Amino acid sequence: MPESPEVQELASFLRAHTVGRVIRSADVLLPKALKTQRPAPADLIGRRVSDVTRLGKMIDIATADAAGGELHLVVHFGHDGWVPWHEVAPEGLKRAGDATLMARFRLDDGSGFDLTDAGQWKSLTLHIVPRAADVPAVAKLGIDPLSGSFDPAAFAAVLSGRRKQIKALLQDQTAFAGIGNAYSDEILHAAKISPLTHAATLSEDEVARLAAQTRSVLTGAVDARRGTPPSQLRAAKHAALQVHRKTGAICPVCGDRIREFAFSGAAAQYCPTCQTGGVVLS
Repeated sequence: MPESPEVQELASFLRAHTVGRVIRSADVLLPKALKTQRPAPADLIGRRVSDVTRLGKMIDIATADAAGGELHLVVHFGHDGWVPWHEVAPEGLKRAGDATLMARFRLDDGSGFDLTDAGQWKSLTLHIVPRAADVPAVAKLGIDPLSGSFDPAAFAAVLSGRRKQIKALLQDQTAFAGIGNAYSDEILHAAKISPLTHAATLSEDEVARLAAQTRSVLTGAVDARRGTPPSQLRAAKHAALQVHRKTGAICPVCGDRIREFAFSGAAAQYCPTCQTGGVVLS
């Protein structure tokens, strides 16, 4: 699943390549992906891209008409969605790779981008709205650890009294925007905290350490991805991970072996020595 560091770099790339360009065509091929009926994709045609920003794990492509009226194309990637970029947009509506083509947008300079989904369930969604906050998932976003206004005290307040396992809470977009399965594993490993610990039981020192490592892991990943083309972002992410999807590998901190356990229907990884006092999670 795309997470905030990679989506941040994708948004930066799209901002550099699309702002000022006019949308010449907007085709949605899988109707279920479009979660709004009005405005329609055709209403984007003739509009100029004014900005591209990240909202949690989503991107917001802002457009304006000649009078300055805004429409926003908000894309949630689901588990396997992405945005392939084309310096020269393909003719027609045939997919340009292995993933299912969900939508294609062409710009006035001949370039364009696709929305694709390589997963079985096709969970990528898009909304076309007057304001990004009109999208329910955007309106409910929690604090963003990558925000310049990130406050460790606000981070601690989200954890206070929560009888929820800390890995699940880190992935809850209404609590913390932008973190998924991979970076929650990385953050908890760096903070030396078991993924199954309930948030309410963390000590003050553990909460402070977790806040610091959440910020550090994510900002470090953003810095590492800077300048990486969209087509290479996923590979760059996986190559840099320390524990996620590294089952059986040697922990780079202590030399123990990384273990795996099932969490909310997905595989998660951790180091017993660093995080669980040597206990192997079932």
